[in-house]
Amino acid sequence: MKSNNFMQNFLTTIYFNNLGKEYLLAILIFVGVLIVLKIFKIIIVARLKKLAQKTKNDFDDIVINIVSNVKPPFYFLIAFYIGVRSLVLPNLADKIVWTLFIVFFAYEVIKAVQKIIEFGARKMLNKSKKEDESAESTIKTFSVVAKIILWSIGLVLILGNLGVDVTSLIAGLGIGGVAIALAMQNILGDIFASFSILIDKPFQVGDFIKIGSDMGAVEKIGIKTTRIRTPDGQQLIISNKELTEARVQNFKRLEKRRACFNLGVVYETEKEKLEKIPKLIEAIVEQIESTEFDRCHFKSFGDFSLNFEVAFYVDTQDYKKYLDVVEEVNLKIFEEFKKNEIEFAYPTSVEYQKKI
Repeated sequence: MKSNNFMQNFLTTIYFNNLGKEYLLAILIFVGVLIVLKIFKIIIVARLKKLAQKTKNDFDDIVINIVSNVKPPFYFLIAFYIGVRSLVLPNLADKIVWTLFIVFFAYEVIKAVQKIIEFGARKMLNKSKKEDESAESTIKTFSVVAKIILWSIGLVLILGNLGVDVTSLIAGLGIGGVAIALAMQNILGDIFASFSILIDKPFQVGDFIKIGSDMGAVEKIGIKTTRIRTPDGQQLIISNKELTEARVQNFKRLEKRRACFNLGVVYETEKEKLEKIPKLIEAIVEQIESTEFDRCHFKSFGDFSLNFEVAFYVDTQDYKKYLDVVEEVNLKIFEEFKKNEIEFAYPTSVEYQKKI
């Protein structure tokens, strides 16, 4: 009987502007929301994770990962906030609860957005094993920049929701951002150029490229510069901005190399032999592995030779192998011309003397 009276008195008595039954309702709401969130994380998220593993899309995996890594204190805070909203709180207590909720909520949202941005960056890079180091370096830098921007936006939103006038703060951040951008425009230009290189992939680590008169194999694509090893063994360091503005020749992307050269025979060569030369060279090229004959024509009358132009393709990216094939073709041409008594031309001059 006494316990019933105590409970009735508790439920009908006002404590800090709220009835006892209102406190009891707040506790029930808190516990109920906490249980629902716990069920959501344990059962529903686990099932969604299994479904995500069966799909080919990677985006659902990152979303499930974000939800799975939300810490229990955040669920506790959500349940607590929803529970106390049914109570009349003093202004100070209400502001503290609201501030905690906004800060924790903004923190979790910023973390989630940051993971999505990193996922998108990795997806766009679609990196290979050769460019892991460069890609990781770029992603880390991109992550730092994203963190600064996201936390700046988050700070402004938090202060705005807490009733702080952020107009002057936004103006200050804008002026400060312009000043920093002007002071660091060269560095920022190189950083954005590195993103462009790693996303667009005009070349990758290991590719042999030529920029103007310089050439070499790409060793590393950094945040500000790209390092190239020249054929002489020197390391050439070029800013990424310069690379994106220059014309770059990528020899690694060659599917096949084209050989084109001229050869000349003496004017005394018979017409039948001249007609035979194109077919002779075609037969030589076609019998060599990994070559494709293009053409051979009697092109012009030179000062001391009848000139033929020869062109064929070598199915290789390796420059050394290409030179080996060209050398083999030249030797066979020399051998066949000797067999068929076709004489190569060399600079000569004829002098005429007039008898008086």
